[in-house]
Amino acid sequence: MKRLTGYTMFWIGIGILLSLFLPGTFCAVLLTAFLLIAGYCLFCG
Repeated sequence: MKRLTGYTMFWIGIGILLSLFLPGTFCAVLLTAFLLIAGYCLFCG
């Protein structure tokens, strides 16, 4: 289950990262970084 959650969080982070090409905010950057790191740790850990 941790791998599935990590996989999902990673791809949500990728989607938010792609949305940064539109006008974004600092909060979106923090959310993206958190989801990418947490998803990577859950998937690989």
